[in-house]
Amino acid sequence: MSKPSFQSASPYKDDVLALPVADLDAASDWYCEHFGMTEVERVTTPNPAVILERDGVRIGFAINGGDPAQEGAAIRVSDINGIRRELESNGIDVASIRVDERDGEKFNVFFVVAPDGLCYYFNEPIVD
Repeated sequence: MSKPSFQSASPYKDDVLALPVADLDAASDWYCEHFGMTEVERVTTPNPAVILERDGVRIGFAINGGDPAQEGAAIRVSDINGIRRELESNGIDVASIRVDERDGEKFNVFFVVAPDGLCYYFNEPIVD
């Protein structure tokens, strides 16, 4: 069996590479420690931002005046149960897995709300 992994990320609103946060260092540290990501890029203009990566999937954070409570990302994963166990072992409170249906397709899903207020919708298609 392969290692649980991130497969893709898409934003709730505008840009998965510019999710709003108040402190780039705190965000980078938290996501590296708890989501198993690695910082791969940091810029200062036009808005200070940091890009993190895991399994080739990139998520970015920026000081851009946005409201983190209104933003987040959907993260497609392989082995949702393995990802959930991993996140829990990293100290994250994880919501229970449930089944969602969108466009005739079913997904196992769970949510994580990060300390910065960003919400993450972890999902894996159910293959019959």
